[in-house]
Amino acid sequence: MARKNDKQKIISAGENASSSAKRLSERKAVGVDPALKASNVRRLRRIEGQVRGLQRMVEEDRYCADILTQVSSTQEALRAVARALMGNHLAHCATHAIRTGSDEERQAMYDELLGMIYKNAR
Repeated sequence: MARKNDKQKIISAGENASSSAKRLSERKAVGVDPALKASNVRRLRRIEGQVRGLQRMVEEDRYCADILTQVSSTQEALRAVARALMGNHLAHCATHAIRTGSDEERQAMYDELLGMIYKNAR
């Protein structure tokens, strides 16, 4: 009997995890500035090209210092996208949750913001 209950718990946990992942993938931004979105898409396309260039440099055995310079440039470009997204998140999503959300929603937003700051402050 214990095995059946354990199996049901595992199935329930799996269902909860998949439904939680689905909810997260369905979340949308409260407000996105169209100009910022277009700018970020352009930057990300440029970064995609930089990464392909890095791959070619490695395949061609280019000088390590040159590759590292390009890696640094690519990382900075990604940080610029992250800063723009963080600003938009603060201006729209976080502001909306803090102004109109329940106590639980506000606390969740504060926790989310702290996590984002810790991850991006490296």
